[in-house]
Amino acid sequence: MNLVIDIGNTKVKVAVFELDTIITTIVCEEINFLEELKKISNKYPVTQSIVSSVKDIKLKYLKELNKLPLLVTLNNNTPLPFKNLYASPSTLGNDRIALAAAAVCIYPLKNTLVIDAGTCITYDFINAKNEYLGGAISPGIVMRYKSLHQYTGNLPLLSKNEEFKLIGESTSGSIHSGIINGIICEIKGVIAQYKEDFGDLTIVLTGGDTKFLSKQLKNSIFANQNFLLNGLNKILTFNNQ
Repeated sequence: MNLVIDIGNTKVKVAVFELDTIITTIVCEEINFLEELKKISNKYPVTQSIVSSVKDIKLKYLKELNKLPLLVTLNNNTPLPFKNLYASPSTLGNDRIALAAAAVCIYPLKNTLVIDAGTCITYDFINAKNEYLGGAISPGIVMRYKSLHQYTGNLPLLSKNEEFKLIGESTSGSIHSGIINGIICEIKGVIAQYKEDFGDLTIVLTGGDTKFLSKQLKNSIFANQNFLLNGLNKILTFNNQ
C-alpha cells in the first residue's frame, strides 16, 4: 500500500492507496497531523510513501516522516513522469507538480488544463506531448473575501454564498456577486483562451472549492477533489517501480 501526504497552506491530507485506488483519506488541521499519521500507519500495511509540502516541513514532522518506508520527499529534483518546460523549475510549487503528474498519467497525450481552486486558484497546462508548459495563479475565494475586508474601511468579512445574484441589491449582495461571479467569469474566460489556442482540451477542476464551483460551471469539466493525491501517488509509483 502507498501512503500519500499533502501538506497544504491550511490543511493536511493523508491518503492510503492500493495501486491506483484510494482506500482511505483524512483531512486534518496541521496541529493534528502527527496524531492522524500514526493512526494511519498503525492501521494499514504501508510499503512506500511520499510527502509533499507547499512550505518548509517542520523538524518535528521530518523526524516522524523519516520513519516511513521508502519515503520520497517531493522537490524540484524528484524524477517526474512528464517533461517540465517551466522557465524557472526551481520555483514551481509541489502542488502544481503533483497536479501535472496526475494529468499526464490519467489523461495521457491530451491537452489538459488543471484548475485547482483552493487558497489560490492555479491553472496548469500540460500539452499532448506530456510537456508541462506552466499556467497562472490568482487569489482564491476566501482570499478575495478577506482582501475586501482588510483593505477597505467599511466592507464586512463574508463567507462564500451559492445564492448570489448578478445584481447585488445590498453591500453584502454586491460583494458576493463581485467575488463569485468574478471567479466564474475568470475561469470560463481562461478556459476559452486555452481552447482557442489548443483546440481539443481536457479540463479538470480540483481543490477545496471544487464542489462549490462545479455547480456554477459546465458539465464538460471533470471534477476531482483528489486529483493532487492521485498525482502524488503516480509520482511515488514512478520513483519506486
